Amino acid sequence: MKLKSVGIENISYPVKIRQKKGGHQDTVATIDLRVNLPRSYRETCVSTFIKILNKYQDDLSVTIFPDLIQEVKQELNAVSAGMEMTFPYFIEKTAPVSNTKSLMEYRCRFTCGVDAVNDLILSVWVPVTTLCPCSKEISAYGAHNQRAEVNLNIRYRKFIWVEELIDMIESAASSEVFALLKRPDEKFVTEQAYLNPMFVEDVVRKVAENALANPDITWFSAGVESFESIHKHSAYAYIDSNELR
Repeated sequence: MKLKSVGIENISYPVKIRQKKGGHQDTVATIDLRVNLPRSYRETCVSTFIKILNKYQDDLSVTIFPDLIQEVKQELNAVSAGMEMTFPYFIEKTAPVSNTKSLMEYRCRFTCGVDAVNDLILSVWVPVTTLCPCSKEISAYGAHNQRAEVNLNIRYRKFIWVEELIDMIESAASSEVFALLKRPDEKFVTEQAYLNPMFVEDVVRKVAENALANPDITWFSAGVESFESIHKHSAYAYIDSNELR
């Protein structure tokens, strides 16, 4: 019986990720790897996966991914191969008034497939704040705000840092989210959000504008989920660059 694919899923693996500021960040990734290969190779595929992961473990980045997948494909004589690596990435952020420093966690994913052509997608999930424009307009005292999450997925022609995508997203929201704030900082981000009210539709459009302005991004999709503070439901908006043409 012909199987469509075989592989490994949810393997936790220590990796080093390149940082924009230089050097590498140690983190632990969750990796899925699948191949479509001849029956005679199926008994050895798992050991091959682990061996190649070990080889690239100390310098994993989106630039390395195609080489890793191509090596898996060639060694197993596979028709195609694909890999997903999801990992937490930490960036030191400085609070806007007190200058207090803290580490902010962002979820990232590299997705790569090798078939007739290489297909590489970089994904990030970024927490932000949104403030409801209609709540601000109808209320005499304040407006409701909430934490939201933006998911941006891109294909690109030149290398793009994860940090650049995070900046692109955070600039599109009512306010950034920080891991640690003191009272003066809370005042600042609360008032900043109040002065910059946005629906999820506004945020996803702004993310799209920022992505379109980057000549190295060849395709993107973006979704924004707002975890509403005064509703049981979430608000959601989505855009795909293919639908803009």
